[in-house]
Amino acid sequence: MLWPRGAYGHGCRRQRARKQRIADLIARPEGRTPVQRALLNEQLAHYPADDAQLAPTRLGNAIRRFEEYGHNRFRLDTQVLWNELSAAAPEQARRQVETARTSVDFFVALLYGHAVVAALALLALTSAGAEQPLLIVTAIALCALIPLWYRSAVYATDEWAAAVRAMVNLGRKPLADALGLVLPQQLAEERTMWRLVTRMSRRPYQDAANTAFAPYRAVPPDPHSPSPPSAPGPAA
Repeated sequence: MLWPRGAYGHGCRRQRARKQRIADLIARPEGRTPVQRALLNEQLAHYPADDAQLAPTRLGNAIRRFEEYGHNRFRLDTQVLWNELSAAAPEQARRQVETARTSVDFFVALLYGHAVVAALALLALTSAGAEQPLLIVTAIALCALIPLWYRSAVYATDEWAAAVRAMVNLGRKPLADALGLVLPQQLAEERTMWRLVTRMSRRPYQDAANTAFAPYRAVPPDPHSPSPPSAPGPAA
């Protein structure tokens, strides 16, 4: 939101071109070892599947790829339904997401912390009696580490992305159950259901929602239906 429109568009075009170059290299595997091809696929996996979701930075794209995972696969918008999904997903999946995010936050904090200290060191050069050699070396060393922390943050998103994917895959059914819905067997029907749930969460209520959700509601048990026979007890 804070990017100027021109800079944002330029960054997105650069990232789109970089993604396309990687895809072109993958499409021409001649002369590359399996390890080289695997590394190219890892680089491509750091981008969202949908080009319309591209961000202007590598870290932004590495995060955006799993933010759009639920919507791209199942039409389950995790940005809208994140709290509901977190509440319904298994506890282990929630812990994995929190742990993986901590690693990314650590490298981002290092990046901004070193940038601030380097700026303060350069600013201190203007003061009287400053130890110029020490301040210059400090600023150069910290500025040299900033790209390393940025790259580390990008690669640390791999575990975060895997944890979010697991939460979406494992939490869809508990979320549907908690909402009083039955998860359809067909993927196309499931995508339609989650699209309706997302719309219901974002828009004012409409009476048409009652009819739209009818095929996905759990059918309550009929109190007049005969109950299944109970298992025989132990012999006296």
